[in-house]
Amino acid sequence: NRIRGLFTQIHPALEAVVGPWLEHDAILEVITAWPTPAGLKRAGKARIDARLKKHGCRRHTTWAGQIVSALEHQTVVVAGTDAAATVLPHLARQLISLHAQRADVAAQVETLVQAHPLYQVLTSMPGIRGPGRRRPCWPRPWARPPGTGAQLASYAGLAPVTRRSGSSIRGEHVSHGGNKRLKRAMFLSAFASLRSDPVSRAYYQRKRDQGKRHNQAVLALAHRRILTLHAMIRNGALYDPQPATKLPAAA
Repeated sequence: NRIRGLFTQIHPALEAVVGPWLEHDAILEVITAWPTPAGLKRAGKARIDARLKKHGCRRHTTWAGQIVSALEHQTVVVAGTDAAATVLPHLARQLISLHAQRADVAAQVETLVQAHPLYQVLTSMPGIRGPGRRRPCWPRPWARPPGTGAQLASYAGLAPVTRRSGSSIRGEHVSHGGNKRLKRAMFLSAFASLRSDPVSRAYYQRKRDQGKRHNQAVLALAHRRILTLHAMIRNGALYDPQPATKLPAAA
């Protein structure tokens, strides 16, 4: 935020380009080398491109071109640019260091998670560990499933509840209570499974055909999956997908 703030003060057009890319160390290396618009102009597109490529930026040519194009939107040198030139390299190096620390902690956590006896069971289900994802996004309650599958679904806030008012019944709705982190994890994993699991996709589509909105269909899928996960954890069994044509009737 401090890096974005400084660039906003001295060159808003440049901040609009590099601001979203500050999670990439290659951009931070460019800022460390040429922290001001004038310095970037002197460096030129070829040198910016070469530095981005050296530090692993796959879109180095495109990004270098966008940086150079952004520099053309402002010709005035704003007061305070020299002070920003002193601060920006230090901030960029600090952020590079923080990225390295975060990666180191993530690697250590990954080792601990992989050692858990339920790791292979949980990650065998599509959507829990998608392509390129280093670790499953599960909070602590997965250490041991409570009671029955229905109780776990209720704990996660995924069990449908009936709204009553006096003598009238207004149908079933998803609970707004439960463990928010677990509910979110189940929702995101259900959504991710739509890309890779035909069974999940077929169930989701059936719910849409019944008139449910997108979020309602995904929540219904999350409820179905948490029941399956409870059985997997209870039995220590890996996910065993069934053909979409053999799906049980919707609850």
